[in-house]
Amino acid sequence: MKATALLLVCSRLLLSCTGKPQFPEQEKDPKFWNAFAQRTLKNALMLQTLNQNKASNLILFLGDGMGVPTVTAARILKGQLNGQSGEETLLEMDKFPFVSLSKTYNTNAQVPDSAGTATAYLCGVKANEGTVGVSASAVRSQCNTTQGNEVTSILKWAKDAGKSVGIVTTTRVNHATPSAAYAHSVDRDWYSDNEMPAEALEAGCKDIARQLFENIPNIDVIMGGGRKYMFPKNTSDVEYPDISKHSGTRKDGRNLVQEWIDRMKDKKGHYVWNKRNLLSLNPNNVNYLLGLFEPGDLEYELDRNAETDPSLTEMVDVAIKILRKNPNGFYLLVEGGRIDHGHHDGKAKQALHDAVEMDRAVGRADLLTSRHDTLTIVTADHSHVFTFGGYTIRGNTIFGLAPMLSDVDHKPFTSILYGNGPGYKMANGVRENVSTIDYQENNYQAQAAVPLTSETHGGEDVAVFAKGPLAHLLHGVHEQNYIPHVMAYAGCIGKNKEHCLSNSGTPTLQPIISSIALLLTVSRVLC
Repeated sequence: MKATALLLVCSRLLLSCTGKPQFPEQEKDPKFWNAFAQRTLKNALMLQTLNQNKASNLILFLGDGMGVPTVTAARILKGQLNGQSGEETLLEMDKFPFVSLSKTYNTNAQVPDSAGTATAYLCGVKANEGTVGVSASAVRSQCNTTQGNEVTSILKWAKDAGKSVGIVTTTRVNHATPSAAYAHSVDRDWYSDNEMPAEALEAGCKDIARQLFENIPNIDVIMGGGRKYMFPKNTSDVEYPDISKHSGTRKDGRNLVQEWIDRMKDKKGHYVWNKRNLLSLNPNNVNYLLGLFEPGDLEYELDRNAETDPSLTEMVDVAIKILRKNPNGFYLLVEGGRIDHGHHDGKAKQALHDAVEMDRAVGRADLLTSRHDTLTIVTADHSHVFTFGGYTIRGNTIFGLAPMLSDVDHKPFTSILYGNGPGYKMANGVRENVSTIDYQENNYQAQAAVPLTSETHGGEDVAVFAKGPLAHLLHGVHEQNYIPHVMAYAGCIGKNKEHCLSNSGTPTLQPIISSIALLLTVSRVLC
């Protein structure tokens, strides 16, 4: 223990004696910061010219579990992966001009789950935890509370308006987040009929995989995992034929993939299950795409086989190139879903690398679209009890140690910690000494204050980043269900479209812009 403490002290002294500043030399000069602030101020003043265009395209990036601490840590990681200290780095989402906060609670939960939150930011109504695409009148796992309580999503609103629509996720395509876009289920875990109780099936409730193909039968692009829920029970998986846990699960004997292929054979529909087949497609010759790349969830980005499995960025690239062919525009839901899984496992390195990959996908979408006609939003469904601190110095590796020891057991600790989770470890009745293990290993479980097999969500607000037409409507603090209403308003889809037509029949959003401009003018006069 004394040797560890001495090592930490010496490392601090070494850093202070090398003569190398722990930050860029120009930051010592006040002119640097003043000039930086003036440039930022100039850019902010330019935002008074609000984007009043109609949003032909709508993109929602959802980082599952990507709370503000995760965003900040991912920013530092992105910079450090590029050889920088990290803190000064900009994520792609950081470049968005408008940022607000979203209140994430479910109707029956202070700290939410991904199903109730998905219903909020996709269907526009808050709901109970564990339910997707149904109102708060529906009770989890009670099939007979489904009928009459169904709510539709912005994906359907867009489809009904003639837009192309897509879902891209790193989880199963029938997981909580994507399922709220098309399903009405009182239980998020009803992935196939195999996971449903007999009484629910007898009462006529449908599993989520089946609803994916039946509720909105012509979703233009579907990509993610979840193959096994689409095939008859015990059908060997195409990629893992000798692993029984990856075999088909359906009790009804249906092959949903083959049914989709048969339905789309004359409509330029393509089914792919690996990266090679995906990237060999010519998007100009594809109208419909079903890509199922794993039996369950896709691999973490750090574990992904780059030869066989597409990255989130690669999936987004193909999706947009297919969807943008529609002159009426498109709606695309993109989920970086395994950020959440990394945190639940206490594996911060996995979570943060997945967050950085989602940010790369945001950047790719930016290159393929224009903020002139595309409203892009990046947000999270909820946070986690993830944090980092400990007075680390500038440029300290985000996965490194804090520059101090515990006041009680005099042992080091990592900057990253969890409030609860599987990282709670004791050795001979005392806290594990992290200096004796590889705490920068990919699957290292960061220490937690309370022992749990799975770390929990956090209840704080999450950030909402927005750019494009009417992005300024996402400001201040809002309820989470506000998000799809803004997107629908900007895209002239859904219920309130009166503002979209002028007397000449030309789409316009002028009335609301004029009102906002007036408010800005009054504000300047009063100030």
